[in-house]
Amino acid sequence: MTTTDIAPAREREQPPGRRRGGGLTGTGALVRLVARRDRLLAPSWVYVVGILPLSFAVTFHDLYPTAADRARFAATSARNGTFTALYGRLSGSSLGELIVWRGGFIPVVTGLISLLVVIRHTRAEEEAGRRELIGSTAVGRQAGLAAALLVAFAANLGVALITAVALSLRQLPVAGAIATGLEWASAGWIFAGVAAVVAQLTTGAGAARGIGGVVLGVSYAARILGDRGGSATPGGSGGGLGWLSWISPIGLVQRVYPYAGTSGAQRWWVFAVVGALVAGLVGVAFVLCARRDLGAGLLPDRLGPAVAGPALGSPVALAWRLHRGLLAGWLTGFGLLGVVFGGVASGVADLVGDNPSLRDVLQRIGGRAGLVDAYLATIMSILGLIAAGYAIQAVLRLRAEEAAGRAEPVLATAVGRLRWAAGHLIFACLGPAVAMLLAGAVTGLVYGAGAGGLARETGRGVVAAATQLPAVAVLAAAALAVFGLWPRLWPASWAALIGCLLISLVGSGLNLDHWLLDVSPFTHTTRAAGGAVSPLPLVVLCLLALGFGAAGLLGLRRRDVPSF
Repeated sequence: MTTTDIAPAREREQPPGRRRGGGLTGTGALVRLVARRDRLLAPSWVYVVGILPLSFAVTFHDLYPTAADRARFAATSARNGTFTALYGRLSGSSLGELIVWRGGFIPVVTGLISLLVVIRHTRAEEEAGRRELIGSTAVGRQAGLAAALLVAFAANLGVALITAVALSLRQLPVAGAIATGLEWASAGWIFAGVAAVVAQLTTGAGAARGIGGVVLGVSYAARILGDRGGSATPGGSGGGLGWLSWISPIGLVQRVYPYAGTSGAQRWWVFAVVGALVAGLVGVAFVLCARRDLGAGLLPDRLGPAVAGPALGSPVALAWRLHRGLLAGWLTGFGLLGVVFGGVASGVADLVGDNPSLRDVLQRIGGRAGLVDAYLATIMSILGLIAAGYAIQAVLRLRAEEAAGRAEPVLATAVGRLRWAAGHLIFACLGPAVAMLLAGAVTGLVYGAGAGGLARETGRGVVAAATQLPAVAVLAAAALAVFGLWPRLWPASWAALIGCLLISLVGSGLNLDHWLLDVSPFTHTTRAAGGAVSPLPLVVLCLLALGFGAAGLLGLRRRDVPSF
């Protein structure tokens, strides 16, 4: 038999789709598969993010009912470092401009969610081995990447549509409403492209998320530095460090200024820059995907020793090896956030000095210990939600080890289930606690260095951070309970965190009932914060966390391993 006889035979053995469709064959089927897997989660976050502007509109209308009130607030806020760091530059005093400015964190949210969605349906699928199974059918090599990007782009487009409709219902200009929706969606599109690139670099989904998170964090930090050092007007060219906002994806999309059209400063051309950036990232991702092996990354893996040393002789040591990189990253991030929040704390009094209504609101949030305590309580509540995400991630590392088949070899030795779980739970408990206390100490230290009373302010920051730990423990213990009792429902752990985040962000603005606000454990820790800490809600939360944790460990002890 000659080579000419073999070649047609090999061609006949290839699936028809591969011969005719190339690398994108089967993209439509994979889009439907991804949409089915995210059929509950995707519509939830799209709808919630899209209607957030309604809560901002209600809040600003209640606190600043007249144009003169809004103008005074805008004049004060434009000079305030606290809000500039958190939300960006304020371009004017109209209701639309205030809503867009207050939603300055939404591009970060859409960017983060898009990052996680794309990595989940690309690199995580390869790591779990499901992509190889699907690839054995009539599916092109790049179909999975294309499907993940299409779903992420469509979800962000849904955010843009809902936002535009929501703002239009408030009798705001339609052009500004459309520009606002596209601004927030653009951040999601950019970081979907970033995720597509980083998913080609590493062999693990965790490492890809880490790299993507660093890119997002650097972008946000660059936006903060650029906005504090640049021009305050939409038509200005900026100065000093203002160029950092332009090279930051977060700062870039905020330069649209959707409701600044009356001053001739509305920048529709920014979307053309965003489109070019997204196209470049997607193009690079597809080129890299075509040049690497399935399941491999372009960055080489560091090989470990052939024989484990004494340092890996216990479950705690193994857990330390698995968690140390994640812990170092979170501690660094919390330390940097403490520097930022401590540096802008001195501007709180200037912000509310001429508005008794806003002063009363902030005092109610933080208790009766003054505006600084109110600021610390609010900031530490936000950091507590972030730390809860770290705690849930650390708990669900148990699930990742079990699903990947790495837990069974460990449990086949003399190591019991509870001892194996305890190694990971140490980091789920102590990691968030150390991160929160570090952030509180750094916040108080930086604020105290400028305001005087270094030791006093550091102590106040630590106390404000410590009061959030029982709420963090509740969500971590709830994740453990789900893992131990109903392991297939593990996404409910993240759903609980998202629910608490929404209650914290929009609960008071939408005037929700107290019973619904009390569902979030962070509602109780925020009320307890201030000069005189009430121990009762903190004790109740600790007991609740212990109950959830005990139930989870009992379920893990009795159920099958693995149970997926």
